[in-house]
Amino acid sequence: MEIKVKKGGIESEATEVLVLTHFEDEKSLSSELRSVDKALGGLIKTLLASGEFRAKHLETSLLHTHDKLPARRILLIGLGKRKEFQPDRVRQAIGRAACRVRELGVKSFATPIPARQTIKGSLSTVAQALVEGAILGLYQFTVYRTESREEIKTVKEMVILEPEARRFAEIQTGTRRGQIIAEATNFVRDLGNQPSNFLTPTRLARIAQDLAKEHGLSCHVLERSQIEKLGMGALAGVARGSQEPPKFIILEYRGSKRSKERPVALIGKSITFDSGGISIKPAEKMEQMKDDMSGGAAVLGTLKAAAQLRIPLDIIGILPATENMPSGTAIKPGDVVKTLSGKTVEVINTDAEGRLALADALNYALRYKPAAMIDLATLTGACVVALGQWAMGMIGKDDRLKKRLAKAGDISGERVWELPMWDEYFEQIKSDVADLKNVGGRGGGAITAGAFLSKFVGETPWVHLDIAGTAWTDQDLPYIPKGSTGSGVKLLVEFLTDYARKGR
Repeated sequence: MEIKVKKGGIESEATEVLVLTHFEDEKSLSSELRSVDKALGGLIKTLLASGEFRAKHLETSLLHTHDKLPARRILLIGLGKRKEFQPDRVRQAIGRAACRVRELGVKSFATPIPARQTIKGSLSTVAQALVEGAILGLYQFTVYRTESREEIKTVKEMVILEPEARRFAEIQTGTRRGQIIAEATNFVRDLGNQPSNFLTPTRLARIAQDLAKEHGLSCHVLERSQIEKLGMGALAGVARGSQEPPKFIILEYRGSKRSKERPVALIGKSITFDSGGISIKPAEKMEQMKDDMSGGAAVLGTLKAAAQLRIPLDIIGILPATENMPSGTAIKPGDVVKTLSGKTVEVINTDAEGRLALADALNYALRYKPAAMIDLATLTGACVVALGQWAMGMIGKDDRLKKRLAKAGDISGERVWELPMWDEYFEQIKSDVADLKNVGGRGGGAITAGAFLSKFVGETPWVHLDIAGTAWTDQDLPYIPKGSTGSGVKLLVEFLTDYARKGR
């Protein structure tokens, strides 16, 4: 979708749909609504007075102007109560409104910066949220639909109206940033929605190489023989059951101007299909396990956005990519693998494969002497039980890093919630025959998984984000359609921007 910033007032804009916002149960109108209401002969005030439209969060009302304005229709969208307002409600409101516009079958719409006199935050920040909400809300995955393609509706253009030229530069800055981040998120959604017969480890590696070529990154891919020669016994063990060869993908973005700058390392679980291996999963919803590479996809999307935004940091992205399949050569419960770190792991459950792949990836990342490490993984069903789909589980060893990620989560709308990692949890992952075991029982499963990963990061500041609940949705949300959500990109870009600005 094309995004335009245009000088002009809303009362003079010729558009198919003009989208305007309002706070719940407020009788006074914003300047934008006042001008429209006057042209419509008080229709909006009448609508509010009748209670037919109260502007509850995401409530909509469509009005026809009958040629009283150049705009053919007015779409009102509620922001909810002012005292409950959060920045993410801008994304939600415009995401819902954009989808309503698409339902009408029109190709374009216009909107001013929502309630710009009253919403806190810079014009740039609000413009960014506005664009993110629209692009993300209109996302569709239609690659494999061959029938009735002519019925697929799309919106081609959004126009942001601004009457004051002095505000243009700030709005355009936010607009560009929002478009880059939203498109990177949709890139991740595309990867998560792809079936695993298409998105194999080999295909994922090619996509990473193409991304690197397009955006000036370096990319290096280790093959099975190299993985085994280096001593990544955990990743190699997971890959044993599949005929698809594993790939260890390393991307480097060099945005810092300082020659000795220590990078930030991002590591993403990249299991392109997870059957559970010998500890096979139930058949119900196993098809969704094509999204078990969502952590790796989020790393790719973040690097794509970082390069386009020219974030002044060095960033390393690492994706340990493989399938987890049952076969005569597959790793078995009771087997012991030796990791890159030298630590040995007793495999109790082959469906806890993500932490095995990440163990080798995290330890490999230490070779770059990173200033900080963050891993993202659809790691545990236990995290879904604990937090549902509304927050990522966060575990880490560095309080400052955790606080900065939590702040970035609040700003970006991708919230995190810290889980404890007390010494007692480490008792659950002690093995009788090896250094560690890969599961610690049902109790505290998301926490013991994080405790396991912490054994492979040394003293480096590190945070683990469990995105098992946030990476996929079975219901349409205001700016997140069913399927892969692209979880992690908005959060990480906000964090990296802040990190580049303030340093460690």
